[in-house]
Amino acid sequence: MLDTMVTEIKQSKYYSIILDCTPDVSHQEQMSVIIRTVIMDEAPTIKEHFLGFLVASETTGLGLSSLILNRLKELNIPFDNCRGQSYDNGANMKGRNRGVQARLLQKNPRALYVPCVSHSLYLVVADAAKASTDAISYFGNVQKLYTLFSAAPQRWAILKEHLTFALKSWSDTRWESRVNSIEAVRYQAPNIREVLLEVSDKVTDPLTKVEAQSLAEEVGSYRFLICTVVWYDILHHVNHVSKLLQSATMQLDVAVDLLTKANMFLTRYRDTGFAAAQATAKDMCEEINVEAVLKEKRMRSTKKHFAYEAPDEPIADAMKRLETTFFNVVVDTTIESLKDRFETLGEVRARFGVLLNLKKLDRVELCNQCDKLCSTLSTGDGGDIDGKELALEITNLPSLPTCEMTALELLSFIHKKNLNELYPNLWIALRIACTLPVTVAAAERSFSKLKLIKTYLRSCMGQDRLTGLAIISINHKIGKQLSYDDIIDDFASKKARKQKF
Repeated sequence: MLDTMVTEIKQSKYYSIILDCTPDVSHQEQMSVIIRTVIMDEAPTIKEHFLGFLVASETTGLGLSSLILNRLKELNIPFDNCRGQSYDNGANMKGRNRGVQARLLQKNPRALYVPCVSHSLYLVVADAAKASTDAISYFGNVQKLYTLFSAAPQRWAILKEHLTFALKSWSDTRWESRVNSIEAVRYQAPNIREVLLEVSDKVTDPLTKVEAQSLAEEVGSYRFLICTVVWYDILHHVNHVSKLLQSATMQLDVAVDLLTKANMFLTRYRDTGFAAAQATAKDMCEEINVEAVLKEKRMRSTKKHFAYEAPDEPIADAMKRLETTFFNVVVDTTIESLKDRFETLGEVRARFGVLLNLKKLDRVELCNQCDKLCSTLSTGDGGDIDGKELALEITNLPSLPTCEMTALELLSFIHKKNLNELYPNLWIALRIACTLPVTVAAAERSFSKLKLIKTYLRSCMGQDRLTGLAIISINHKIGKQLSYDDIIDDFASKKARKQKF
């Protein structure tokens, strides 16, 4: 099976590598190796091949880069054909001087580094969650809700009777879990408050009774509900974008377009989101029947929760203070972090910009961008394409089905019309552009298989056996094409004790 995948990689010629590490049950650091290529079958298809796990005894940039280079050498895959590399945002991976990407760029300057978009989105949300004191306290209260009910089966049983879907915990390393934890509060706040009041009446422990009463008051507060609506709106939209980006066929140009639209959404939300959140929270308060709290105790409760005073001028209105110290801070931090953390992705996309604006560039700009792409894909030994020839090919392209086509759609169009020999430079450039990865989701998915295969009952499993089982499980489509009879005969011949004379 491994030989089949290696053959496909060599036939495709250009490829990119995806690496990620995680400790297994026996406390060994396992590095997942993924090769991304474009297979030219009936139609161009993006494939990500899992080549196995490697034990990373040293997690430094030097150790990991040497490990992957030795693995490629063992499989006889030329590293000179590598055109892209994608990792998470760890310092040992993305370091500009001694990280894995820097050391591999020294070996092959055409192996462009693309940081993992999904991990960068997580860091964007993490930055926003730490930007405001109110944001930190909000997630703390959400976690207290889950802890209170999960601590006793009786309380959890009461919770399940009142809720359609249960509360969920959130994790520091999986920001997506925050969306799930907030969703239950966003759409079931009245029921959660009723359960908290019921728990406070039934429990005998005074500490639990006080905590349940305090959380019931918090869940019914106008401030808490506004924070719930704001966080859910932001995280729900970011989570949707992240799910799309984790697709195995995601392309660089599509990823940049999705992030641009996400930035536009946040910019619009900055202007209208707080007013909409107030209206939604008011409707939720009416469902909870806390009109008296809104009218009589609103200012007193908000003063208790908003002890922060602006350094320049005091903010008299509590809602204005909430908008200033919470909403604006969270949204602005998200927008700025989105721009900063995806700067590298934008730079890589700009190098291939000529492939995405074929019919929109004038002659001078077209030649400049073709030369820029040629320089990117060139080294001292030569280049993949000729810039001048590429400009001529783009100028003489036939009419396209639409003006806005992704790199894969344009590649499929040329393949379908059998134009690859007429436009060789454009053909190669598009294949390389489709090869570039934007996320390490494939490596993350391989870790799920790792946990299923190497459990605490099989913690002494050998590395070769682990890699073999993982390759069979992950690349199951290729495994179905193998002949079991041939495998059994080969296995039996190796284990046979009788000798033929």
